[in-house]
Amino acid sequence: MRTLRYLVVLPLLVAFVADVLPAQRKKRNKKGEEEEITQVLDLPKDPPHAVAAEPQRLGYITAPLSSKGLLSQQVKDGLKALRSQAKGATILKVRAFVSGTGDMRRVPSIVSEELTDWKLPLPAVSAIRIGAVPQEGAQVLLEAITSEKKPANPNGIAFFSGQQITSKEALEKVDPLVQESLRRLTLAATAAKVTTGDMIHVTCFVSALGDYTAQRASVSAAFPKASVSIVQTLRGLSAALVECEGVGRLSEAPASPVQAISAEGLTPSPNYSQAIALNVPKIIITGTQQAFRSQESDVKLAFDRLSKDLTAAGGNLKNAVFTSYYPLTGDIMAKIRAVRFEFLDKSRPPAATMLLFEGLPSMDASFAFEVVALP
Repeated sequence: MRTLRYLVVLPLLVAFVADVLPAQRKKRNKKGEEEEITQVLDLPKDPPHAVAAEPQRLGYITAPLSSKGLLSQQVKDGLKALRSQAKGATILKVRAFVSGTGDMRRVPSIVSEELTDWKLPLPAVSAIRIGAVPQEGAQVLLEAITSEKKPANPNGIAFFSGQQITSKEALEKVDPLVQESLRRLTLAATAAKVTTGDMIHVTCFVSALGDYTAQRASVSAAFPKASVSIVQTLRGLSAALVECEGVGRLSEAPASPVQAISAEGLTPSPNYSQAIALNVPKIIITGTQQAFRSQESDVKLAFDRLSKDLTAAGGNLKNAVFTSYYPLTGDIMAKIRAVRFEFLDKSRPPAATMLLFEGLPSMDASFAFEVVALP
């Protein structure tokens, strides 16, 4: 009886062990001996340094803030929200404003992983550390540039420089400064033939978010159809500051394919254009290029590297129409100003935004910058 029980149980036990224990895939070496095959997972591809786009199809969206989970989870949730808002449009560029202490070096990898899983083209990516976003527990605000299925801007678009307003006082509530920055942005838009209803995106960089609800209401009142981002650039400032930049849809084609705009009521500058209006077949949009260390040669090297990225994508840094700089110190800001026109076109300076930020993905970085350029 005991022998019979053994004969019944033994095959069942063998089958159970075969199912439960992980199967090891094996191969034979040159000597005929079996070796285990190690499975290697593919690393996510790096996002492209630059992407091409048609200005007539550009769209802008901003993901809602979330306080759920840590930075990685919030980036994933933000990307899902952007994908939903895009409604089938291709995401060309993601700009991530990161607050708190999360490791923002992971942001490009997360973007790559998520869009690869969705079988979508990879966008260019920028990640910049800021002082705060306007929601407790939230650590990241994501913006995206999209390529729409159908032309949304038949006459082209205009890029508007940030309109900086400062106060010597450290103000907790800066909405009066927001309103003045928006007033100046409206003057530039009018000169470029962009109506208030045709401003498609506005980002306001502020020194304090104490009256964020009022700030948001001011932007929406000035440009009711624009997607809106408002972020605090530094954790603390000795003086109040607001700088609002924008992108708008032209109501009529500019006089030339690329036109620098001067607006009445705004002080002209030899170093940047108040706006650049363009109606061209293609533009090149880059991610950020970081500079390491702070000597003038290091600044020039960063410009040279971005120039090579643009050339590889079919663009030209001399043809930049919009530049965004993210310096970490006043000293590096001065060095950027000193060398930039060795690489940019002084006769038609791009629209630009430049102010101090909290940090960058690399601890050794002194500034980062990105551009929109023509072929």
